[in-house]
Order: sequence, then structure tokens, then C-alpha cells
Amino acid sequence: MYNEQIKILTASLKRLLRRGATKQLLNILKKTHMADLSTAFKELSADNRERLFRLMNDPEQIGLLFSMLDENIFLEFVKNVELSKLVDIFDHMPSDDAASLLNLLDEELSDQILSKMQKEESDNVEQLMSYGEDTAGSLMVTDFIALEEDMGAKQVIEALQNKYLDVEMPFYIYVVDEYGKLVGVSSLRQLVVVHPQLPLKEFMAKDLVSVKPYTDREEVARLVSRYDYLAVPVVDNDNRIVGIVTVDDVIDILHEAADEDILKMAGVGEEYIETQTVFRGTRIRLPWLFASFLGGVAAFFIIGGFEENLVKFTSLAAFIPVIMGMGGNIGTQSSTIVVRGIATGRINLQDFFKVVSKELAVGVILGVIYGVFIGVIAKLTFASEPFSLPLAFSVGLAIISSMSIAALVGSMVPLIFERLNIDPAVATGPFVTTSIDIVSVYCYFTIAGHLLNL
Repeated sequence: MYNEQIKILTASLKRLLRRGATKQLLNILKKTHMADLSTAFKELSADNRERLFRLMNDPEQIGLLFSMLDENIFLEFVKNVELSKLVDIFDHMPSDDAASLLNLLDEELSDQILSKMQKEESDNVEQLMSYGEDTAGSLMVTDFIALEEDMGAKQVIEALQNKYLDVEMPFYIYVVDEYGKLVGVSSLRQLVVVHPQLPLKEFMAKDLVSVKPYTDREEVARLVSRYDYLAVPVVDNDNRIVGIVTVDDVIDILHEAADEDILKMAGVGEEYIETQTVFRGTRIRLPWLFASFLGGVAAFFIIGGFEENLVKFTSLAAFIPVIMGMGGNIGTQSSTIVVRGIATGRINLQDFFKVVSKELAVGVILGVIYGVFIGVIAKLTFASEPFSLPLAFSVGLAIISSMSIAALVGSMVPLIFERLNIDPAVATGPFVTTSIDIVSVYCYFTIAGHLLNL
């Protein structure tokens, strides 16, 4: 449904731009959310983008569009925008979005924009740019509501109506003491249901969860997700509030983290294919595929070592793909579950034995189920042969061993990587599947060698 709407929007924009229907285009720009426009924007030609952009006069609207454009489109498009217009746009953008976009620009252009922005806005943005890219400080909004604990509810409401009209997201009233230190928080709902004269300190929540400017942004996302907050305060070393990280940024963080983990687990880096050059895509994938290559060579030598067994029982070769495939699949499943659990904070190193034992148990149970199935198939397929029963047991036990070891390796490796401060997402994909393929083949031929008296 959404994709269909975007197609209709894109087609309408192209048709109206071709006809030069300015009035209708202005009407669409007025009614269309910038998230939808940004998606349609990348389907337009460079010339049509420029013509549509010239119709946009609201700097806040343009700033929202800029913050939602793909990075490569933004960088290409912004080259043709006048400096004075860029300054006006960045002056009207939320400070966190402005900092994020300015960090993408050429340093010289970024400095020019900052030097011409309003001083207060420029100072806020430069402060955010000074923090690391993956920290709470780089994400926080410096517009927030912080009032002293002795203020009554009626005074707070009056302050909101008169002083804080321009605050972007007034989710909470943060409460500070006489020294400016954060001591509590009140929701807007709580504010309007209490007696007008009751001071903030009497009804504020004191069990605060806050973060430092240098807290990793994924940790912030986990806190918001765990406690269902709409915003988290960012405080300095003296517990003075310096900004807030809002839920809309947290959603972006979780989305980006999930995408990065999926791409890493596939061994293709952290970038989407549309932002990669052919050379970069090749360079990123080469070492991962080399790991698979080495694993394949190792499996080749293992199978070669049992060549005499294969000559005697050629039927053994028929079950190699299913044994390797079942082990590889459950290994990848276990790794994915553990990596995602680590990323979301649901699994930590203290859960090592609990997680590994649970995944091992799952692997053993699934191995027994599928081992019986495949063993029966082997028995029925070669029923007329005298070796059918030993072959069935060999295949069944190989499946059990393969899936059990795969679940064990798939759950252990990410946790070990996490303990070594290596991104656990790299533990999946070629690394796990290749190692399991080698182990599966070795176990299969070893078991078959004993049961078939080879």
C-alpha cells in the first residue's frame, strides 16, 4: 500500500513538473509529508529535483527533507544550493539533525555555514559535532524543559505557554535543584491532574534514568526500549542536564543497528549496495569469501582423506549435502539469535552458560528429530543392501552430531567475540557456516568408518 502511494506521488510529480503546473505542485508540497517526498525525490532526475526544490520556501520543511534524504543524494544535491539558503535552512533545523548533516559535508563548506548561522544555534550545533558519531551527545537535542523543583504546577503551565513554545518535543518536565542538578522528572499528564499550587518536588518521579554525553548510542536505545521512555536526559559529570535523546532518534538507531548487523552477518560490510562502488563492494566481500574458500578447501581434503571409504560405499556421498546444510542452517540460526540478543541488551556475558546450554539442547532435540527422519530415508532407499542399517545409523548420528555442534558453536562464538570486544555480528555468515561444514563432514565420515567397518 505504501509503495503504491509513493509510485503515485512520484508519477504525479513528474507529470506536473513536465507540464510546469506550479500551483498543483505547491499544493502537493503543502500536503505531503517530507518522509514521503524524500522517497519520491530520489526517483526524480537531477533537473526535476532542482525545479521542485526552487518551489520550496519554508526552511523548516527543507531541513526536514534534507534530514530524510539518502546520504549520497543529499551530498550531490546540496552542491547546487546557495550558501545563504543553506545557512537559513540549517538555522531552522533541530540542532541534532543539523550536526549530523554538517558532519557529512566538506569541512570547508561546513565551517562556512557554521560561521554564518545565528550564534546560539551555531554554538549548539558545534557542541554536538564535538561528540563522537556513535554517542548520546551527537544525538541529543539541546531544546528541553528544565524547571526548579519549588515551582508550582500552575507556574509550570504558565512557563510552558509563555517561554517554551518553540521546544521541539516537550515530552517531560525535567526538574532541577537550586544548583541546577537534575533531581526528577514529571510527565505533562501528571502536571495537569495535580493541585495548581503543588510544587514539582511533591509529585515528580525521582527514579531517573540518565546517560552521559559519551554513552554509546545503542546503549541509549536499549534504555528507551526497556523502560518505554519517550526521551532520556543527557547529563554532564555534575549531573546537570545538557540535552535529551528523543524516541524518534532511538527508532533510527535501532533500525540502523539491525541493518548493520544483518549486513555484517552476511559478510558484506555496513553499507547498502546502492551506496557502494563496485571496487569497495568487492574489497569488503573478498576476505569473507576467502574464509569460505579456505573452508571449502579444508572440506575437500577431509573428504579426500576418506576417498577409499567413498569408493567402497558411494552411497555415503549422497548424504553429504543434507548433513552440511542442516548443520550450517542451525548454526546460523543460533548465531543470529545470540547476536540480536546482544545487540538489544537481552543477552549479556553473564548469561553465557544459560544461553549456550539452551541452544545446545535445541540443537540436540532437532538433531534427533531430523536424524531419525533421514536415517529412515537412508534405510528405505538402500533396503535391499546389507549395509542399509549401519548406513542409516551413520547418517542419523551424523545429523545429530552436526546439528548439536553447530548450535553449540553458533551460540558460543558471538559471546566469545563480545567478551574479546570484537563485534559479535562478524561471528556469523561465512565464519560459522564454514567451520560447521568442516566439522560436519569429519564427524560423518568418522562415524560411518566405525559403523561400516571401513
